[in-house]
This record gives sequence, structure tokens and C-alpha cells, in this order.
Amino acid sequence: MTFMANVLEVKNIEKCYGTKSNLSKAINNISFSVCSGEFVGIMGASGSGKTTLLNCISTIDRVTSGHILVNGEDITKLKGNKLNQFRREELGFIFQDFNLLDTLTCYENIAIALTIQKIKANEVDKRVKEIADKLGIKDILKKYPYQISGGQKQRVASARSIITNPKLVLADEPTGSLDSKSARQLLENFKFLNNNFKATILMVTHDAFTASYANRILFIKDGKIFNELIKGDDSRKQFFEKIIEVQTLLGGDLNDVI
Repeated sequence: MTFMANVLEVKNIEKCYGTKSNLSKAINNISFSVCSGEFVGIMGASGSGKTTLLNCISTIDRVTSGHILVNGEDITKLKGNKLNQFRREELGFIFQDFNLLDTLTCYENIAIALTIQKIKANEVDKRVKEIADKLGIKDILKKYPYQISGGQKQRVASARSIITNPKLVLADEPTGSLDSKSARQLLENFKFLNNNFKATILMVTHDAFTASYANRILFIKDGKIFNELIKGDDSRKQFFEKIIEVQTLLGGDLNDVI
């Protein structure tokens, strides 16, 4: 699989907490890049710094030092309206619990990001129907979230996350609260977004099964990159087994990953 230019460049970032006399580094000089169209997983035990890393990339947290570039723009320097615009237009988010608004129809939940961008109504309608068609949810657009199944909610949430054509889709422990069937559905959905929409996905997880759907895994330990695995021509089962091997090296609790 060939990838295009870098969408994300993380350069020597650090994130520190506490005071000078009692300083802890949640992220300790991490650098990596993600190409357009990649599906990258970030793994590590609880407290390894993986969620802090995602929070810095999503601009929820600010780095202490270093730089994060999305499409060549240094997002560590953005403030105010520029920062809000970046979040709105360049990032897509997929949450554990979907974060759909119960008072809006599925159509309105998907359309809301475009409406905020002041896209014309006929263009919104066209884009919502196009994406709903590709994800197989055209027949539920008039329904409310409480009227549809968990799998359908996942697809609505996925449609909402990519309707704005974001440069990067971020997912933090997306299967954490799902049963195995729903988790598998969501991950197949991610692969569909990645393969059919060329969505660039960065996913944090502690779970080897979830991670095995990615094309590349970065393992974080004590705020640093400990290892990297590339799927290449491996089957998902072979990749899963390699992930388990690295997890063992990391000294993580295997009960967490199987």
C-alpha cells in the first residue's frame, strides 16, 4: 500500500505536569509522522502517555515543548478562532459512546458540522445523502438516535466524523465500552472509512484485537515510543500475534489485551 505526503508530523514533543521540584513527563520527546490514508494505532499500558499524546494532537492539551504539524500547519501556535476553525474543519472525532444528539434526527446529526461551517443547504443535503448511501444508512436518516441500533449509531457517528473531509480522524479507545460484536462492527467500519474514503485515522487503544485492524502500531512506554510494528502483507491474525508479542515485551498486563 502506498501513501501520500505527511498529514501529521509530531516533532520532539514533551508534555510535563507538576512543579519544577516535582516534574513528571507524560510525554518525553516523541517524534513520528502519519501519511495521508494511513490507519495508525497507538498502544500502551494505562498511564503510558498515549491518551495525553492524542489530547495534544487534538488540541485538548497544549504541549510543553515541540511542534505538531497538520498538513504543514503548526497547530501548537494556534489560538482563539483559528484554533476553533482548525478543530472544526481539519479534525474528525469518533467517540466511545458516539456522542449523537438525541434531539436531532440522524440526518441532522450528520449535517450539523457542515451547518456550522455555513455550507449551503443544497450542498449539505447532497453530501449527507452521498455519505449515508455509501455507509448504508440512507433509510434511517429521518429517525432519531434512540430509534436505531448500536451498529447504525456507529455508522451515523462515522458519517458525522468524515462529512467535513477532515485531514485526520481521531479515536480514543473507541471499542472500550462495546461488546465484541459491536466492537468488530465498529472496526470493520473504520477499515471501510480508511479503504473507501481514504480517511487518515489515528486510534489510541490498549486492546490488541482492536489494534490489529490498523496498518501500523506505535507502542508508547513511559512517555516514549518503545517500538513500532508495520502490518505489511501480514493477515490480521498474524499482526495480532505480533502485537501480543510486543505487549509481552512491554510488560503490560496481558489480561488487558486478550
